[in-house]
Amino acid sequence: MLAVPVLLAALLAAAGCSPAGTPSSSAGSASASGSALSSATPSPGTAGPSGTAATPTAPESPSPTPTGPSALDWPSYHRTLDRAGTVAGLPAVHELTPAWTAALDGAVYGQPIVVGGLAIAATEADTVYGLDLTTGAVRWTTHLGTPVPRSDLPCGNIDPLGITGTPAYDATTGSVFVVAETTGGRHDLVALDVLTGTERWRQSLDVTTRNPLAEQQRGALAVANGRVYVPFGGLYGDCGDYVGYVTATPVGGGTTTSYAVPTSREGGIWAASGVAVDGGGDAWVAVGNGASTGGTYDGSDSVLRLAPDLSQRLDYFAPASWGSQNARDQDLGSTGPVLLGGNRVLVSGKDAEVYLLDGEHLGGVGGQLATLTGCAGYGGIAWDRTAAAAFVPCRDGLLRVDVGSTTLQGGWKAPANIAGSPVVGHGAVWSVDAAGGRLYALDEVTGASITTADVGTTSRFASPVLAGGFVLVPTLAGVSAVAVG
Repeated sequence: MLAVPVLLAALLAAAGCSPAGTPSSSAGSASASGSALSSATPSPGTAGPSGTAATPTAPESPSPTPTGPSALDWPSYHRTLDRAGTVAGLPAVHELTPAWTAALDGAVYGQPIVVGGLAIAATEADTVYGLDLTTGAVRWTTHLGTPVPRSDLPCGNIDPLGITGTPAYDATTGSVFVVAETTGGRHDLVALDVLTGTERWRQSLDVTTRNPLAEQQRGALAVANGRVYVPFGGLYGDCGDYVGYVTATPVGGGTTTSYAVPTSREGGIWAASGVAVDGGGDAWVAVGNGASTGGTYDGSDSVLRLAPDLSQRLDYFAPASWGSQNARDQDLGSTGPVLLGGNRVLVSGKDAEVYLLDGEHLGGVGGQLATLTGCAGYGGIAWDRTAAAAFVPCRDGLLRVDVGSTTLQGGWKAPANIAGSPVVGHGAVWSVDAAGGRLYALDEVTGASITTADVGTTSRFASPVLAGGFVLVPTLAGVSAVAVG
């Protein structure tokens, strides 16, 4: 386990050449601001401006617990399996300096992940890039197929449609996992060598009898229990014959198991944060609107706790108004559950409600502990355990929510343009203005802006990454990095 990050650091220290046998491409380019790099102090384990590298801290082996990555690494969406998106112990931010911009061959919707000084980003052109964390230089690229043009899809809002969900890293095998959508609507789980980008194996995750062109893989992947978890939903517009489902595949490849939402159509599992995993290894997802609008409950518009092998639904929560929410497309599927610890779970949906749940007993229909009105959430929620505060990306601006054992209380709310999925660290809450192409560091207590930086236009679900003294932002043109000072 030490060998993978140590060898990776050594490769990154090499003088600008790709490792032998690395799949290469001229599609990616990177430019760096020399003054920014010289002023940024690399953290232990990162490559310095001169290109030298210290031995990084090895990531811990994956386990069902939501903790594990080293201080430098960001191996999955919002860094940990609870999807909290918080890094403690980082120096406070005072200013931001442009560091580098990597212009890639397509839009990046998912978060980049960071392993041993390498930032890994996947594009809608079905290409995965390994980028030097400190310079943005392309270390390897791997192209996985031909993405699906919007004209071939029954509906949707991404053109072309390639890799959308945030990748995940497995320390035991040294593999990076992505799901590529390719010609004909095929969805393949692909394992790549983190050192070289070489493809190790791939297998189809089209395990239902539904129309694969109507299914979309948008939510983040997760690695736990020796498995890779992948959520599926529908395209923007809820068209076609699809149903939400989750798959689990061994990290070395093999038999895929799955759980499908028991509704006749829809019930997409599409929130950007994807699958969360708790300390016992159970998988958590949020489900969107289903076919039923009343009568017998059909398993949609819900938060689900699933067995590690996905063999059964262990528990669920649905709002009392699930039928009318399904009818109005005002469901819970727009954010994923964040696991707060102390057996509490937080989720927000398009119904403009934030729900606090008891993780040991979700309570079925209407079983929430508390409800806070006034936030239609879209994306990934951040959670600062020390402050007992959650930060919810509402459609009309980021909202601080103070969480008690059975209570929720609204705090400050950011301007409507600052609504990107947040993360917490460096003494700030980080979010983007997607249309304005601007990154904000907000005071955690007051919501006041500490500093900002231009990063380029992003998707509405873009979420920053905090690693090695840099903030990385996925954009519609690639990845932008700023140095924290």
